[in-house]
Amino acid sequence: MRNIALFGSALAVAVLASSYLALAQNPPAGQAAAGQGRGQQAPPQPMSFFVTSAGKGDGANLGGLAGADAHCQTLAAAAGRGGVTWHAYLSTQGAGAVNARDRIGSGPWYNQRGQRIAQNLGELHGDTVEQARMGNALGKALSPNEKGAPVNGVGDTPNQHDILTGSQPDGRAYTDTADHTCNNWTSNSTGTAQLGHSDKQGGGNGSWNSSHASRGCSQADLVGTGGAGLLYCFAVN
Repeated sequence: MRNIALFGSALAVAVLASSYLALAQNPPAGQAAAGQGRGQQAPPQPMSFFVTSAGKGDGANLGGLAGADAHCQTLAAAAGRGGVTWHAYLSTQGAGAVNARDRIGSGPWYNQRGQRIAQNLGELHGDTVEQARMGNALGKALSPNEKGAPVNGVGDTPNQHDILTGSQPDGRAYTDTADHTCNNWTSNSTGTAQLGHSDKQGGGNGSWNSSHASRGCSQADLVGTGGAGLLYCFAVN
């Protein structure tokens, strides 16, 4: 009888152990779904902003806004994002002046790594006191080129943080008679262009879109102050 009792106890323990192992390997449906849900992450947002990895090579002669937009479109297509419309962040002056902020859509915008750089135009430009105080997310870490590589800035050789914009800090065109756009992006000699800093460093105010003027419009002039004729590109749809 004692042997039978011992055998029964051992059998019960074995059955319980087997049941526990099966439960551990196959949790109830509700628990499994919950666990899988915790492991899922939303896919990154597609790129809708980048700094060009190269300029057009002819100083600030971009072929006007159309040529600049085409440059953005070509680089975006090479990076796998040619299915949307891209515009260069550039203002023009004179009759029919164009504001850079009016050409880039309404946001939000994300860099090549899926990181948001601004929710809307107000946040991008600091339109309100609070938005200006908070600032946007731009800077060297979050302003890569279309390939995801950082753009050289202060402390790098060569420094290439000067970005052509022709714009005031609020993203609008200049209204005075001075040239801030290298003759509306058609000159590679006379004139000047307003520049922003992609790393938001140097230039006295660290502005991403309106830090200082170039020495001139030639490629050498742009390189001379820490640039390469690079552009900001935004997806508008």
